Amino acid sequence: MSSQSKTLSAPLAVPRSRRSFINPAWQRRLKGLALPLAIVIVLEIIVRVGWLPSYQMPAPSEIAVTLTDLAEGTLWKHIAASLLRVLLGFAIGAGLALVFAAWVGLSREAEAYLEPTFAALRAIPSLAWVPLLLLWLGIDETSKIVLIAIGAFFPVYVNVVAAIRNIDRKLVEVGRIYGFSRLQLVRRILLPAALPGLFTGLRSGMSLAWMFLVAAELIAATKGLGYLLSDGRETSRPDIVLAAIIVLALLGKLSDGLLAIVERRSLAWRDTFTGQGSQD
Repeated sequence: MSSQSKTLSAPLAVPRSRRSFINPAWQRRLKGLALPLAIVIVLEIIVRVGWLPSYQMPAPSEIAVTLTDLAEGTLWKHIAASLLRVLLGFAIGAGLALVFAAWVGLSREAEAYLEPTFAALRAIPSLAWVPLLLLWLGIDETSKIVLIAIGAFFPVYVNVVAAIRNIDRKLVEVGRIYGFSRLQLVRRILLPAALPGLFTGLRSGMSLAWMFLVAAELIAATKGLGYLLSDGRETSRPDIVLAAIIVLALLGKLSDGLLAIVERRSLAWRDTFTGQGSQD
């Protein structure tokens, strides 16, 4: 090898001192923990110093004690009740959204009939549905699941319709040239092309399902994380309120993470831009 080629190839080598022994995936996870840990440390200091009254904002260490006490008691019952409601409501809402989104996305006739009504309904706040659902369905589980399904429906519907309508028309024309039937066109062209938008809608719908859960459980519930929030407010226990909020955040992050894993595996065939690293 000539000296010139050695000179050109030298900058491509990674210096031994800059090599990391930590897996890049774990590096990202550790970076993601930096901000929450910083917030916890700052809050602990502020409350202990006395800049914030503990009856309004308990120290994170006190919230940790409350979480431990709840975990030894009724916390798992509340988590199970909320998780079941979210999963049922999300499955119903997302399933209906996929059906209507495919119909509207593939048919301009369906869009003319349905889109104006759906556009008006998705502007209604979650709490506005509560009195109507209580009048129609009562205070049992049905009204809560329906409210969560409403919350999950619209993000999935909007994103899937947009994903279908943003598919390159040339792909559809190629499918027609090859004589694809409507089912083959959907399965081999439209569905793979719309998958990124579908997963965006599913993740957004899951997030809203957790938000609508709280609205559902704040009214006429005897168990669930929303009930735990209400109970902490009525008993003037901000530590219970914050503990319930933390559990909701963790469950929301866990459910979103599971959908993100399914998304990565389903879309592994894509070659997309993933952002620039710190060394780029």
